[in-house]
Amino acid sequence: MKGNKIAKSKGELMSKKYLVLVVGPTAVGKTELCVSLAQKLHCDIVSCDSRQFYKEMEIGTAKPSLSEMGGVTHHFINSHSITQTYSAGDYERDVEALLATYFVQKDVVIMTGGSGLFVKAITEGLDDMPVVPAELRAQLMQDLADNGVIFMQEKLKELDPVAFENMDIWNHQRVVRALEVCMHTGKPFSSFKNNLSKKRDYEIIKIGIQRPREELYERINLRVDGMIAKGLLDEVKSLQAFESHNALQTVGYKEVFGFFKNEYDFAAMVELLKRNTRRYAKRQITWFNNQDSFTWFSPKQFEEILAFVKSKIS
Repeated sequence: MKGNKIAKSKGELMSKKYLVLVVGPTAVGKTELCVSLAQKLHCDIVSCDSRQFYKEMEIGTAKPSLSEMGGVTHHFINSHSITQTYSAGDYERDVEALLATYFVQKDVVIMTGGSGLFVKAITEGLDDMPVVPAELRAQLMQDLADNGVIFMQEKLKELDPVAFENMDIWNHQRVVRALEVCMHTGKPFSSFKNNLSKKRDYEIIKIGIQRPREELYERINLRVDGMIAKGLLDEVKSLQAFESHNALQTVGYKEVFGFFKNEYDFAAMVELLKRNTRRYAKRQITWFNNQDSFTWFSPKQFEEILAFVKSKIS
C-alpha cells in the first residue's frame, strides 16, 4: 500500500505512516475484526494485551490460535515468558523500536487490545520512572495476596494521597506500581508524572469497538465456559509457582487460584470468573469512553470501519 507523500524540509519525499488503534472491552470481537482489516490493508498486527505477551498463558488470555490469526503476522503475542518482568515502559520502548524498522517497508500497522496503560504507552508515552528492585515488587505482590487490595489502597493513600485520588485504585497492578516507587525512592509516585504527551513519527487513527451490554455480557459468559472446557484449570495449576506475578493477579487466573485454595467450590468459581470478567469489561468501557478522539463502531460494521480507515490514509 502506498502512503501519502509529505515533503521534508530539504524537498525530499517520504511516506506518511499510520498506526490504526482498535480498542474495546474483552470479548467484544477485536481479534476477528482486526485480522479481517489487516488482510484488506496488507499489514501486521501489534498486540497491546498485557497478558498475551506470556507464552505460558494461553487459555485464560483468550489468545488467538494460528487459524484465528488468518495468516497475519502478530507481534507481542508469546513474545515473553512468565518468568520475566515486563512493564508498560518496556513495551513502549520495544514497540517504538519495532515500528522504526517496520515502517521502512510498510505504511500501515494495526494495534489492538484492551489494556489501557499499554495503549497509553504508545498513544501518549509514559513518564520516566525509577527502576525498582524486583525483590520489592515481589514483597508487595505477596502483601497483596495476603491482605487484599483494600489494604494496599490504604497504604497508597497514606504515602501518596494525590496518586490515590487520581488513579483507578481497583487496578491492583497500578496500586502496586505506585507503592513500589513510593517505597523505593521515598518520594510520592505522583511527583514523577509530568503529563506531557510524546510526539510520534506516525499518525494514530483511533477506533473503538462496542456492543450492546447484554450482548457483550452473554459473549463473556460463553467465553468463560469455553475456557474451562479447554482446560483453564490445568493451565492455572501449571502456573501456581508464579502466582505472585503481576500478569497472574488478574481476572481469569486469581479466581482459579482461590478455588485451588478451597476458598469456594467449583460452581462459585465459575460465577466469580463470569462476574469479575463482566466487571473488568465495564471498567475497560469506562476507561476508553473517558479518552478522546476515538470513533466508535459495532464490530458488525466492517465495511464502514474499512472505509473510515481508508479515508484517513488515502
